[in-house]
Amino acid sequence: MAGIVSYGTYIPIYRIKAEEIARIWGEDGESISRGLGIKQKSIPDIDEDTATIAVEAAREAIFRAKIDPEQVDAIYVGSESHPYAVKPTATIVGEAIGAGNYYFAADLEFACKAGTAGMQICYAMVKSKMIRYGLAIGADTSQGAPGDALEYSASAGGAAYVIGDKGVIAEIECTLSFTSDTPDFWRREGQPYPKHGGRFTGQPAYFRHITSAAKKIMEITELKPSDFSYAVFHQPNGKFPARVAKMLGFSKEQISPGLVVPYIGNTYSGSSLLGLAATLDVAKEGDLILLVSFGSGAGSDAFVLRVTDRIEDIERKPGVWEKIEKGIFVDYGMYVKLRRKIKMPG
Repeated sequence: MAGIVSYGTYIPIYRIKAEEIARIWGEDGESISRGLGIKQKSIPDIDEDTATIAVEAAREAIFRAKIDPEQVDAIYVGSESHPYAVKPTATIVGEAIGAGNYYFAADLEFACKAGTAGMQICYAMVKSKMIRYGLAIGADTSQGAPGDALEYSASAGGAAYVIGDKGVIAEIECTLSFTSDTPDFWRREGQPYPKHGGRFTGQPAYFRHITSAAKKIMEITELKPSDFSYAVFHQPNGKFPARVAKMLGFSKEQISPGLVVPYIGNTYSGSSLLGLAATLDVAKEGDLILLVSFGSGAGSDAFVLRVTDRIEDIERKPGVWEKIEKGIFVDYGMYVKLRRKIKMPG
């Protein structure tokens, strides 16, 4: 048995309401806000970035796992907003948690699915006995240009997962990926904000990849939607995950525990992993969970997870929803300051 041993999350405390952003941009903003199904989003503080978010989530995951940090033999941090172009975030995490010096480390990039890619790598290394425990993290302080639709959704947050074969709270029964070269979203080196490919974003990218990965993994495992207690899909906005769930035959009740995007926005690499964490917060022994991430460019990672009796042995408080409820709201002016959208001369 190999799978999730523990998990930790971090969501910055600051929030801005979608209606506050729309107030600045007028009628067009109000229309965008309604269309996305996002009520508010999280904002990183002036001194927070992907590294600090990853560290906080990792510390909680290690604390809950009750393991010696030096038993973590691999650390992978998935993000599209690493603070350094050349210098790994993974080593910052390793130093902060006290992992010692003998561990595999790398930063991963695959848009919003880089964190789940890290889970797959750690799972394979555990299964092959290369490592005792691996730490897979998805964290982002995502970007959105002023006035762009992304400004209403791009947020900040992250989740960390300890993967191992001892004390497993959710066994990974199967995992696979569906990948293609679909140019739906990109950001070139040196550009402050990403661009999105309009009509490619929906059907050719998000829906094609998630449905393909989900259908294939259910075919391989001979499972159907009704066999699952919960399902978690990547959450770029409030409407896509609900729509793809319906397309695949999942109910609102199966996805609602993990549907956090209306209240914190799209945390990119942390998106599906925060949804999974919120689901694990309420899961019970025997529950089956389907997790399908999505990363632009494009690909989806699918997992079938079976919750074990060890879920009751770890500390699950404070949960994701408790952290969401502790937000402090700011106006657009403070948001602009915190996100450094005004560049000072020199």
